[in-house]
Amino acid sequence: MDVLNEIYQKSALGILPEPIKSLVLFIFSAIVTILITMLYLLLKHGHYLNVQFGY
Repeated sequence: MDVLNEIYQKSALGILPEPIKSLVLFIFSAIVTILITMLYLLLKHGHYLNVQFGY
């Protein structure tokens, strides 16, 4: 929790109210979770994808 408080104080989040801080951190963690899930699915099923570039 000390690390989280230090991040709050030394970033632009420090001046925002608590609900906004929580919302920003939730959105950030949701994006990171989605990206990790997409990477896992790509590595697991990537051999079966047929990707074609062209017009």
